[in-house]
Formats: sequence, C-alpha cells, structure tokens
Amino acid sequence: MMATSTGLKAVAVITGSNSSIRGSLQFVQDTNGITHVKGKIAGLSPGLHGFHIHALGDTTNGCNSTGPHFNPLKMDHGAPTAKERHAGDLGNIVAGKDGVAEVNLKDMQIPLSGPHSILGRAVVVHADPDDLGRGGHELSKTTGNAGARVGCGIIGLQSAV
Repeated sequence: MMATSTGLKAVAVITGSNSSIRGSLQFVQDTNGITHVKGKIAGLSPGLHGFHIHALGDTTNGCNSTGPHFNPLKMDHGAPTAKERHAGDLGNIVAGKDGVAEVNLKDMQIPLSGPHSILGRAVVVHADPDDLGRGGHELSKTTGNAGARVGCGIIGLQSAV
C-alpha cells in the first residue's frame, strides 16, 4: 500500500555565502510520518557535502546563525540510518562535476508537524563530507566534521495549491 501525503508541504530556498550557490528543496510528509525531501542545489564544489537540519531558522548572520544540528532527543551525531543520531542528521548529498546536487531522500525524524517539527528551522549544506560520527575527529560526534556552512535556507510552509 502506498502512503499518501498529509497535505503538509514545506519549501526551503537555498542561498550561499558564494553567490553561485542556489537551490530549492521541497518537503512533503506522508501519512505514515515519512518526510520526503526533493530538489536541486547548484554552485557546489564536486563531491560530498554534509546535509543537515539546524535548530534555528535564523539567517541574520548568514548560515552561521542557524545554530547547532536539530537534536531534540539529545543524541550524538550519526548517520541517517544510525540508532544514535541527531534528528537533523541527513548525511551527505553529492554534487556532480557540474556542481549540482540532486536531493532525493526520505526520513522519519524530520516531521512537518508535532512537537519535533522542522518548520521554521534551517536546512544547511556544508563545505565538506559528513563523517557520520565515525571520523575520530573531535567534531565527529557533534557536527560530523562537515566544515563550513556554504548554503542554507529556512524551511517554511508551502501552499497546498
């Protein structure tokens, strides 16, 4: 049986510290609680980039004011499939040689409704790969050692029309 949409949709327009980083993402929550994230982000360096939901929808100081990873259950950083992870840990996205990353993922821990909703928070793209908490670096268990925040956008409700 195929899950249907709850009617809740959100969007994030991604902009970056480098004016060439641009994109948009759509978030759609199914009735079974899974949120689908789809979109494109252009202007990235080719390769892996850490991809997370951050706690704050504040971009007054660019992507640096979006706070830490969204972590309502106070866990260590990890892979999206790990038992121990921040709710906002979405792993890595991959930019091709053209600098474009196609985003298409599903996750149970980023709902658009309820006490742990991601609405009003920010999605952030990092300069470097996320080591998924396994890198042994001092930042592995908090940020995945994913480096600078090169692009971000606030997650907001989208019209159902």
